[in-house]
Amino acid sequence: MSDTVRIFNESLDRCLSQPEFLHRFYETLLASSAEIAEKFKHTDFERQRAALKTALYVLLFAHEWGLEGDAYLRGLALRHSRQDLDVRPELYDLWLESLLKTASEFDQFFDDATADSWRTVLVPGIQFMKSAYRTRC
Repeated sequence: MSDTVRIFNESLDRCLSQPEFLHRFYETLLASSAEIAEKFKHTDFERQRAALKTALYVLLFAHEWGLEGDAYLRGLALRHSRQDLDVRPELYDLWLESLLKTASEFDQFFDDATADSWRTVLVPGIQFMKSAYRTRC
């Protein structure tokens, strides 16, 4: 396991050990954009928080072992594509920044190296999600 993955995983564990983390993330995300708030208007947030937790680990595993072979990630990308939920690529940037902001609030050891590890681990999956917006993956 690389130092980057270790730092990310330890930070993620510290964040997820606090149930308020996922609640706060969605508060931050919804406040970041009226478009995002509208997309989540009829969301079951208990289910959504569980899905996010799974997705974060999927992104971690995809970073470690490759994106292309991950059926869950492909399904997630299709679900968020133009043909379904229509999550525009620009919104993923707000998603990532909201996640980093929330992690910095909940991880007492969060620093620049930790933020970099989150970006390094998550950005390849985010890029995959963005690329699937207009194409079938």
